[in-house]
Order: sequence, then C-alpha cells, then structure tokens
Amino acid sequence: MKMLNKNRLNGYLIMSTLLFFLLGGVFLLLAIGADAVNPRADFWRLVRDGIPGYTAVSSKGHSVLIHNGGENWREIRNLLFINISPWIMSVVLVAIGVFHLIAGGDKLKEPRSGVMIRRYSLGDRLLHWYSAVLFIIMAVTGLSILFGRSALIPILGHATVATYLSVSKIMHNFLGPLFLAGIFLEFVFWFRLNIFRKADLQWLKNLGGMIGSGPHPHSEKINGGEKMWFWLMVIFGTAVGITGILLDFPIWGQSRYVMQVSHVVHVAVAVLFVTASFGHMYMGTLGSEGAFEGMWNGEVDATWAKQHADLWYEEVAETK
Repeated sequence: MKMLNKNRLNGYLIMSTLLFFLLGGVFLLLAIGADAVNPRADFWRLVRDGIPGYTAVSSKGHSVLIHNGGENWREIRNLLFINISPWIMSVVLVAIGVFHLIAGGDKLKEPRSGVMIRRYSLGDRLLHWYSAVLFIIMAVTGLSILFGRSALIPILGHATVATYLSVSKIMHNFLGPLFLAGIFLEFVFWFRLNIFRKADLQWLKNLGGMIGSGPHPHSEKINGGEKMWFWLMVIFGTAVGITGILLDFPIWGQSRYVMQVSHVVHVAVAVLFVTASFGHMYMGTLGSEGAFEGMWNGEVDATWAKQHADLWYEEVAETK
C-alpha cells in the first residue's frame, strides 16, 4: 500500500511538471503571436513610424496621422531656447557692464572744438531709425512670445499676458516684412561704405583704441566695428526675415518640416541678433563719447572726427 501511494505521488509530480511546461509554452506562443492576433499593435506601430495612410484631404502632410517632428520641435523650443537664451543675453550684458567699469568708454582726448561736421544725411538717419525702431519692436514682441509663458504669466497673470501676446503676435507678423525691407535698403545704400580695408584690422585689434596702448588706430568714415555690425545685421536680418516670411505665409506649400526648421533657425538667429545689438548700442552711446550725436543730429564735433575717423576727416578738410 505504501509503495502504491508513493508511485501515485510520483505520477502526480510528473504530470504537474509536464502541465507546467505545457502551459508555459502556450503562454510563450501567445506572447510571440500577440501582434498577429492584435491588429492594433501593427496599426499604432505604423502610426508612430510616420507611415502615410489614406485621407480624403488633399493638403500636403495630412496623410500622416502623427508627426513626431512636432515633439522634437517642442523640445528644442522649450528645453533649449527658453533655458539657454536668457543666459546668453545676460552674460553679454554683464560682460559689457564689466568692460565699461574697467575701460570707462572711449572719451574725447581733447576739448570739443565747437566746429561741427556733417556726418550723416537726413536720409541716412531716417533709414537708420526706421530700421532701429522696427528692430526694437520685433525684439520685444519676439522675446515676449518666446518667454511669455514662463516669465510674464507669473508676474502679470494669464488674462493680461494673453491680451498682450495677442497684440505682440499681430505686430510681429505684420512688421517683420517691413523690417526686412529696411535691411535691404541699408545694404543697397551703405554697401560701399562697409567694405573692409586694411585699417579696419588694426581698429578691430584694439577696439578703436579702447584696449591696449599706442596711438589711436586710423579709420575711415565707418570704422571696423561699425562695418562688422553692418555685415552681422545684413546676415542676421536676412536670415530672420526670410524664415519669418516662411512662417508668416504658410500658403506656398511649405511642409511641416520646413516650418519647424524655419522656426528653429528664426529663433536661434534672432537671439544672436539681439545679443549682438547690445554691443552696437553700447558703442553708439556710452562706449564712444559724441558718437550718438552723429546719428541723431547728423553732425559730429571736429575733435570727435579727428579722433575716431581721421582718414575721413582729412578727406572732408581737403574739400573745404
């Protein structure tokens, strides 16, 4: 009897083990063939891969249900630009402030003579201030749109920021092409004056005498720093202008990818453009005594001309 019970127990154990492996094999086959019996898995895999399907809508790109590029664009905008851009602009502003505290700006080395020399015509000044005002508006509205959610809402609240950003978006979109037109006109009228010469290299080497020692570098009517800003303005202005127009008028068959790349380029160049403008504004005001008068009144003192644009001053003196 004991032997019989022992054999029966061994039989149960063997059958249980076989049943265990049998059920395991069944579950394994079910897992492997899950996709075959679950068509939704294949469907969503194709959706995530961006495989186009059928649609009655003829617009370009509508045959793809989910565009992963949108998520990539969002991460670049929200994680990269919004986090890094403020640091770039802040570091440059602090560097300019420290430089001014150390160097103190480029002061006139001799008393003003009282003799005023015409430096810019009325047309030059109108074109400059036309572009400058539009640039400031575009910079303020553009940065507001970029940082509005993170920087303005906590201070002003949702309702106020929503109204402000709605107006900012309209101004940014409509004034953008006008700013690009100003860049084009400045290039046409001021191109010849901004061709680099040998004297400009020395000017750039010590920032027009603001750093280092030795005699003040020679300069034409437009110095090396102004020429550098001119070409940065043309390059950056053209880049933000063209990408801005592509974003303003999505009616020329641009794909989503083109629009996303245009936006990334637009924001990246615009941030660099605004940052570079800090140096131009500084040199035109606190950085160089008497420089602002030339663009505001059109005239500069002869002392300023001798110190900052001696080659041009000699040409003007010869014609009188």
